[in-house]
Amino acid sequence: MTEVTVAMADRSKALGRLANLRDLGGQPTGDGAWTRAGVVYRSDAPRAGDRSPDGVPQWPPRLVVDLRDTAEVGDQEHPLATVTEVQRVPLLEDIDQADLDVDEDAHELTQLYQSILQGAPKKLVEVFRLVLDADGPVLIHCAAGKDRTGVTSALLLGAVGVCRDAIVADYVRTDRNMYRVLQRLEVAPALPPGVDEDMVEGLMSTPTEAIESVLSTFEAHEGGAAGWLRAHGVTEDELTRWRRRFTEEP
Repeated sequence: MTEVTVAMADRSKALGRLANLRDLGGQPTGDGAWTRAGVVYRSDAPRAGDRSPDGVPQWPPRLVVDLRDTAEVGDQEHPLATVTEVQRVPLLEDIDQADLDVDEDAHELTQLYQSILQGAPKKLVEVFRLVLDADGPVLIHCAAGKDRTGVTSALLLGAVGVCRDAIVADYVRTDRNMYRVLQRLEVAPALPPGVDEDMVEGLMSTPTEAIESVLSTFEAHEGGAAGWLRAHGVTEDELTRWRRRFTEEP
């Protein structure tokens, strides 16, 4: 095989698997506990024909929560609908920007994330309850697995007291995956000769200030993300059940 043929085969193989998948287990909490593996996965959008991923305890998950809007999905069946339950919670759909108090001078992703927190709290609570009541691993995804998935992941991690730095670190892990994500979304072309992924990484970075604004919003409530959830109708019993489901004792 020629070098070109090998490169094309490697690219095809890479695009046949989720590019931004990870288990949210193994994250440290402030009281010395750790999040449990095999409870929540986050990723970019699955595609038909994807191979089973490595590095997760169970696949397929018992539940998929798809955060994409109707316009993104259209009338296509979810690729995993034949093997597991899929619930759609279109996180950005029907948000009324006129009702929001968002700093227009902030980074555009900070504005987006604040729009989600202010405009879709009921949907975030719905996702929380879907994950809480699932009887096995849950996959949460949007298109790239970066923004809507990032806010939702921060909420789930924060609700059990995962350290702020660990939540930020998980968020920025998407940086290293973004070129492959964009290729899977058919946004990024194949790289030309002499250009590697490191050279374009800066164009696809995940700004920490955006997710930090989410964490600051949570921290304005007593108990952080758990307090934010309480303020939006989640009960103490539900929060206790979530801590038991998602954390391992130190």
